[in-house]
Amino acid sequence: MKILVIEDDPTVGEFVRRGLEEQRWQTDLCNNGLEGERMALSQPYDLVILDMRLPGRNGLDVLRTLRSSGFERPVLVLTAQDAVDAKVETLRAGADDYVTKPFAFEELLARAEALLRRPRALASPQLRVGDLELDQGTREVLRAGELIELTPKEFAVLEYLMRHAGRVMSRTLITEYAWGYHFDPGTNIVDVVINHLRKKIDARFDKKLITTVRGVGYMIRS
Repeated sequence: MKILVIEDDPTVGEFVRRGLEEQRWQTDLCNNGLEGERMALSQPYDLVILDMRLPGRNGLDVLRTLRSSGFERPVLVLTAQDAVDAKVETLRAGADDYVTKPFAFEELLARAEALLRRPRALASPQLRVGDLELDQGTREVLRAGELIELTPKEFAVLEYLMRHAGRVMSRTLITEYAWGYHFDPGTNIVDVVINHLRKKIDARFDKKLITTVRGVGYMIRS
């Protein structure tokens, strides 16, 4: 599981991050509303834990922007407001659940687990770019109907690029998704995996799908 925590209080943020990582959940921590919004829309998180009082952009505006941008993953709100109308407002803005501060970590964890157990009814398990198809459920990849065998890391990198088809993804973002936030950013492993993908996906076809944007990263497009 990959979780994004958007919380400006360093004590609370670290408390939540450590607790989630003890559950073996990969956790990113952000303390600014605008930056948290950018991260949530650029990476495939399984859950966002969102504080309401944030610098840069308040949590309610971040929540509304995420939902209007098509973000479908669950959002768990942290709020210091116990008033019923404030809670109703966050739910109507698109929150899936909320926890009132101060809170016990056991309650936060239980609510997060409940949200993650919900079926993603609106999320399609299949990604398609041109004649390239990737099934997130069966983990099969087809190009022009031909099955392509990929390693787990090759699959993860391809899935990430296809989720963001038509957009340039930096090596840092690809590394964070496929290898985890603490993977050495100085390695050339992303370039190695991209070369392997090109040999398997593009080499025998006239139309090349994977593009290098020099000095920035990689993009896949039909």
